[in-house]
Amino acid sequence: MFPGECAPTRRSFLKSAAAMTAGISASSFAAPPAYSEEAELHIVGPRKGYSPQIGTLVSMMVFMRSQVLASVKGMTQKDLDFLFDDKANTIGALLHHIAAADRIFHINTFQNTPFNQMPTDFQDKFGVALSLGEPARKTIKGHDLDFYLNLLTETREKTFAEFRKRDDAWLAAVDKDFPWGATNNHCKWFHVCEHESNHNGQIKLIKSRLSGAKPAGE
Repeated sequence: MFPGECAPTRRSFLKSAAAMTAGISASSFAAPPAYSEEAELHIVGPRKGYSPQIGTLVSMMVFMRSQVLASVKGMTQKDLDFLFDDKANTIGALLHHIAAADRIFHINTFQNTPFNQMPTDFQDKFGVALSLGEPARKTIKGHDLDFYLNLLTETREKTFAEFRKRDDAWLAAVDKDFPWGATNNHCKWFHVCEHESNHNGQIKLIKSRLSGAKPAGE
């Protein structure tokens, strides 16, 4: 599922999940995505339309997404397809991967579907992006920024729509059969947020190597 750098060793199950799933345009920044709630971007806490704990989680996810969007703002197709080396991922692939993570946890937590039973439409749209590696280097390219932003918006809006239907008891519900051990929905979705933070760091590193990039500190 996720490559090794996505998570600490205790979450190495994500690698095996990848193996299980593998076979089976307006201006980008003309307006913030519908889910962004930018008026409260720097307020971490409950949000209107959500239960208190879910709203607080949403506020963190919104802030993290704003950091990713800022990192990639104005990038060209050439920037998005740039390979740092033959083992790296492109920024475009990482954006696709972030959307894939949102979608797989959506299916897992809202539809109670194990990672190794993802539907065909998920595999077709997100399977390669979820696993990254050589298949992603070969196939995820040639898209402009809007392509990736639309994926990010589509998956996140669906997630937040489902959050609005649920309460804090659902967020605290524990999945005793989760691959890394007993885990509640809150932890699963917090992982989605910190996973996005991890890849934003990678995006920034790759961005610093693009032609014309300013030296660190400028």
